[in-house]
Amino acid sequence: MMDPRTSAQDVMRCDLCETAVVQMHCDTCLVNLCKACVGEHILTDESKDHKVVKFQARKSTPIYPGCTFHYKEQCEMFCKQCDIPVCLSCLASEQHLGHELSKVLQVVGEKKDMITKERNELNDTIYPTYQDIASDVQNRISQLEKEYGDLTTAITKHGEDGHREIDKLVKKFKAEVDKMKNTQLQTLHKHLDEINKNVSDIKNEINSMETATDTNDLSKLLNVTSKLHTYRNLPDKVIPFLPKFIRGKIKSEELSKLFGALSSSSLTSDKHGYSIKTTQKSPEAGSSSPVKQLLDEPETVNTIDTRHRNLWNVVCLIDEEIWTSGTDNTMNLFSISQGSLLKSIKTKSGNEPSYIAVTKSGDLVYTDYLYRTVNIVKNEKIEKVIRLLQNWKPKGVCSTSSGDLLVIMSNDDNNQTKVVRYFGSTERTNHSV
Repeated sequence: MMDPRTSAQDVMRCDLCETAVVQMHCDTCLVNLCKACVGEHILTDESKDHKVVKFQARKSTPIYPGCTFHYKEQCEMFCKQCDIPVCLSCLASEQHLGHELSKVLQVVGEKKDMITKERNELNDTIYPTYQDIASDVQNRISQLEKEYGDLTTAITKHGEDGHREIDKLVKKFKAEVDKMKNTQLQTLHKHLDEINKNVSDIKNEINSMETATDTNDLSKLLNVTSKLHTYRNLPDKVIPFLPKFIRGKIKSEELSKLFGALSSSSLTSDKHGYSIKTTQKSPEAGSSSPVKQLLDEPETVNTIDTRHRNLWNVVCLIDEEIWTSGTDNTMNLFSISQGSLLKSIKTKSGNEPSYIAVTKSGDLVYTDYLYRTVNIVKNEKIEKVIRLLQNWKPKGVCSTSSGDLLVIMSNDDNNQTKVVRYFGSTERTNHSV
């Protein structure tokens, strides 16, 4: 829509006669007038103190709140202790005696500054962040569609090897995949709808704040309430995990068991998955792809006494917590920011751990070289996951994005090394190094 103050194509007419061009404006009634209709407008309601100004100067006269206790009196002062506007009659009474007072215009100015600041935060950081989150969820949905498609293709290809004998099983497995996919997609679509609703609500909030800061009706401005604190709490990050298709050798007997199995799918919710998007203007701001700024010099965040005689391994649990191990039988969990010891776990055998790692679910895994075992710590209880054959000993271990364990091992003579992939305690692949 064209701006009536600058556009010659959009001529505004008087609200009373509806024919003459607007020249004046009543700031009290918010009515546009021509000069000929000014007198008629004032006489229409003589109970009001009409503030008629030139149209270009409209909304320049503050409209003070009316007093709720004294009829027809305006409140030009504000009682900070009672948190209400007050008129001269209120001040003459003993009700506000000794209270801290300010001019309403000063309070309104502070309120307008606060609204402007919150509107800027919504517009500059939170709204773009929610847009990015919506885009992220949409990308996950697209990726989920692709990966489920790949999974369906793998099952179909494996099924073709068995020809007609396994057609029914192929349909069964594909139906299970579709059911899991639909369940996860429904969850993600629902999550996306909620985020898109927040995006729309935030945009409406921004528009409402802009309208409030543009009005000269101080009562409306004082009644503005912000939902900024609600939007600061970003939604959880929903991460789908696909099921695994475990293939088996196809035989006519026990075909259902040997064909394979489909692990269950899952969705996790990470409260710390998203962070508020900040905008920093720099010479590179025009670049279309975001580039993370690297430090010119490394920065020491904290110095931690790990309490090990010799520190061998450090792994990250979350951004603020790390596990450590060394040449003793303990594994310690520390807070990075505070440097405090949060937890200490001793190995089951009393031997020092050869290596430590953290699984996708956050459990600690360590290898016991002398006992030939790979162990996992769940709820501070140690469980043996893998025991190697007599001529092999575990050294390194790591957890893959799918949840499998990769174990580096060497033979007793130390002349052979290999990496073995495990699903639980089951060996999946074996590669010599």
